[in-house]
Amino acid sequence: VASLVSAFMISNLAGQFMVVILVVASIAAWSLILAKWMELRLADQANRAFLAAYRNEAHPVALFLKRQRYESSPVYAIYEKSCRALGAALEGRNSDAEDLFMGAVSSTQAKLSAIQTIDVRNAGDRARATQTAGLEKNMSLVALASATTPLLGMLGALWVALEALEALPPGSETLLDLSPSMVSGALLPLVVGLLVAIPSRIGNQALGDRIRRLGVEMEAFSLELRSSIEAHYLQQK
Repeated sequence: VASLVSAFMISNLAGQFMVVILVVASIAAWSLILAKWMELRLADQANRAFLAAYRNEAHPVALFLKRQRYESSPVYAIYEKSCRALGAALEGRNSDAEDLFMGAVSSTQAKLSAIQTIDVRNAGDRARATQTAGLEKNMSLVALASATTPLLGMLGALWVALEALEALPPGSETLLDLSPSMVSGALLPLVVGLLVAIPSRIGNQALGDRIRRLGVEMEAFSLELRSSIEAHYLQQK
């Protein structure tokens, strides 16, 4: 750290400017990474709580009618939209909330056609797409930071080297004529760029893995809910 500070102090204005830009980019990237990590952690915890409660019920819409909400759970969002679509379809067949809750399996009023079950499935699929987009929000900014900071560091290093060459006394025309302080000042933006990019890349990869896992969880639940709704409500020919 002391060597970095020393290199910053002896670097020219161009090098110091690029280092400040990289530090600001690092702060912004890690603010996004930490905020997204907390968001995904909360979603994961809410998913586990919801799935435990859902699988403890005998009927697929019991939690919906009990008004047990799990606002931070992407899986619950799929469940809620699917239940609302199911309720709308049943209301179209003159069924009431008790039919929806109790199942009324023997009643044709509480049975849906294949087309109506497709409508319910499509509502869940739209909710899943919305939740996936929400989970991926701001991830492009993190990826951009990890991809561009090494290039900014290289740009800063070349910029400082060019200015150092221009400042050489007459008769000195190569990089070998640069003093050690000039070389360290030129390499500083590149080093800082890599120090910013490598952790950002690791954080971006870790977040991407967690988002993919949540996506798989949402898809698996969609299939589970679809099968349960069809078992309870699909009208057999």
